[in-house]
Amino acid sequence: MMTIPQKIVDAMMLEDAFSQWLGIRVITISPGDCHLQMQVTPGMLNGFGIAHGGIAFALCDSACSFAVNAHGRKAMSVETGISQFKAIQPGDVLNCYVKEESLGKKLGIYTAEVINQDEVRIALFKGTYYRSDKKWFEENTEGNAADYSRSM
Repeated sequence: MMTIPQKIVDAMMLEDAFSQWLGIRVITISPGDCHLQMQVTPGMLNGFGIAHGGIAFALCDSACSFAVNAHGRKAMSVETGISQFKAIQPGDVLNCYVKEESLGKKLGIYTAEVINQDEVRIALFKGTYYRSDKKWFEENTEGNAADYSRSM
């Protein structure tokens, strides 16, 4: 049976052409928690032959957005930032792990860490997300902690 967080992420991904282009795979999703994975392709490289800085940023923003929206209410970023520690190379497999730092009635604060296939820490992202009162689905139960694991 498909969980509410899974339904929400599926609905988000259906309309998210950029995350689709990135080749994002959802490894796990539950309210406040997300693990995404993607591989860096040649089309993501900048003039220096390394991944454009926006690649790690976009991966983290998608992961945090999925985590906050998985609570059942529609949410979007209002402030985000990233620190990048290592260059991302062509072919790297990036894993993004989200941690919910704070969840209130109107704001959620999340951090996301990007780790490559060699377990090297690539980047750290922090985002603040506004939580509207709009529900994703009427059958929604906020706080459903069901987890799911799959590949997109």
